[in-house]
Amino acid sequence: MFEKEELKRYNRQIILPELGLAGQQKLKAAKVLVVGAGGLGCPVLQYLVAAGVGTLGIIDDDVVDESNLHRQVLYSPLDLGLKKALIAQAKLKLFNPNVNIVAYHQRLTDQNIYTVMEGYDLIIDGSDNFPTRYLVNDACVKLNKPLVFGAIYKFEGQVSVFNYFDGPNYRDLFPDVPAAGEVPNCGEIGVIGVLPGIIGTLMANEAIKIICGIGETLSGRLLCVDALSNAINIFKVNRTSGAIKSDARADLPQDISYEPVCSKEEVGVDELNSWLKNAKDEICLVDVRETYEFEDYNIGGINIPLDELVERLSELPADKTKVVFCCQTGHRSKQAVYLTQSLIKAQLFSLSGGIYNTL
Repeated sequence: MFEKEELKRYNRQIILPELGLAGQQKLKAAKVLVVGAGGLGCPVLQYLVAAGVGTLGIIDDDVVDESNLHRQVLYSPLDLGLKKALIAQAKLKLFNPNVNIVAYHQRLTDQNIYTVMEGYDLIIDGSDNFPTRYLVNDACVKLNKPLVFGAIYKFEGQVSVFNYFDGPNYRDLFPDVPAAGEVPNCGEIGVIGVLPGIIGTLMANEAIKIICGIGETLSGRLLCVDALSNAINIFKVNRTSGAIKSDARADLPQDISYEPVCSKEEVGVDELNSWLKNAKDEICLVDVRETYEFEDYNIGGINIPLDELVERLSELPADKTKVVFCCQTGHRSKQAVYLTQSLIKAQLFSLSGGIYNTL
């Protein structure tokens, strides 16, 4: 049943004959998990909350960084350094108090994915890395849950629906996880700020159609958007013999394990502190944030902004065996490793989680 306020709130979509009260009731009863509260997650969450989805889960282990603000429109400068999942939960609750919003400030891994996902009807993947995408896809296949997928790259975006009514899954389109560093993410190559809004809104639309059982979804099709040329293309996606298929769910392994990209190049705070205590002469710590960020707060080391790093490598001591890059949240430091891996002889590391983990 709906409260009077809810009927007013959702009136403009309830009067659509394709949706109606029955569709609105389906939305209210739906339980949707959104993986990632970043560029794609923000518009997805905002529109699903506005549409009246009954329960929304948000899982993200990141914190708000200033470089997020041009595209992650749910956040403001007042949120810098705060946990995205929790901030999103608080703000979305103000948008629509009738929606139950569950926040998970944690990374989705093979150890927790089944526990987190099992209580939801539909999964939406707005993650920004390949290991998570494959992990989410394979778990959806195993648990028989439909998956709405979106991805962005520079000026281009993709949207599809996987594992829906025996349709193809992500591995039918991309069978194998790319090698580390093979495909740069938006932090390394850039992205136009409006693109996540375009793609995220399309993802929310697919979710609403799936929940309400209306229209034609993108199952078996990949929609590609080019924001520079305004070209929109739709490609057919077939189930392939080499991919995990819905009829092979019983044969899937009980534990799905994926090595995160570049995990071997990351170092935790405790391990870094141990290195600095026991072998400080071997370590060169490089903070790749902007100068004003470094001056506001730092944990020591040399400050070379990321966009100046390659040109200023001569400033790094040549006698160090390990170079550890750090930044606010760990994203720019990963980029630093990627940019300099063929230019520096020393072992290169990124401080996992950034200096916020040291506060």
